[in-house]
Amino acid sequence: MGERRKVPLPTRSYELHVILVRPAHPGNLGAVCRAMLNFGFTSLRLIEPLCSPDDEEARNRAKHAGSILDDCQIHEDWQSAVSDLSLVIGTSGKRESGEKTLFRHFIHPWELAKKLDLISGKVALVFGQEGTGLATDELNHCDLLMTIPTWEGYPICNLSHSVALILYELNRSILTDSEVECGEPLAENLQLSRAISPELRRLLRQSIDEFAAALEGDENKRAMIGDNMRRTILRGLPIDNEAQRLIGALVEATTALQKLSGDERWQNSRRRRIDCND
Repeated sequence: MGERRKVPLPTRSYELHVILVRPAHPGNLGAVCRAMLNFGFTSLRLIEPLCSPDDEEARNRAKHAGSILDDCQIHEDWQSAVSDLSLVIGTSGKRESGEKTLFRHFIHPWELAKKLDLISGKVALVFGQEGTGLATDELNHCDLLMTIPTWEGYPICNLSHSVALILYELNRSILTDSEVECGEPLAENLQLSRAISPELRRLLRQSIDEFAAALEGDENKRAMIGDNMRRTILRGLPIDNEAQRLIGALVEATTALQKLSGDERWQNSRRRRIDCND
């Protein structure tokens, strides 16, 4: 066995939370914890788990990462699990053909590692249930989608393998960065780190959805445009100031579209901003 040293966890600009949706096999749950600690991550959240963190097999597979099971959060629904997060990244091994590909805008693990270097907020990495993965409606709740470029002849990885591969890439990124000699610090207003507040993330997604709903065309076309806008905008990792301006522009555009189409909401419910209580 390799020697285990008492050293602090790696320091990162962002705070990562691994989320498992309806994990069913305690062995996989334990193996995920072991993979997390291998690469210096310790925060685990479970949504509607179908197995218990106290299961003996989970504990056995976790090995020395049992503390992650002790401290994991259990949530009854998706919203409560992501309400405090600035960025939600969904994972999928399903790369469908045809129209469904229009709703899948994948990045790769090494691309994610570079993006996270710019973030200082709370980030979630979400994995679906073994055998089924994340459903389409669950993927729609995510800001970015990521896939592991596996061989097309056998593309779906085991849950714990997927977690390990992605976290390896994130950890490799900080090891590489630590080898680079830093120069003089830049001015604070250059904003090297980027994060959007959880509330602005919600409002930005809502404003995009309302804008898309006001467009002409059938429901599927509007949904596809809204999905493309969400992925494109959030892939750019806007900070709060940028997000506020985008929200304002989208609300103005939505109001104008409603007026042109004769939708009385432009007048009766006209807004210069999105109400946080909507």
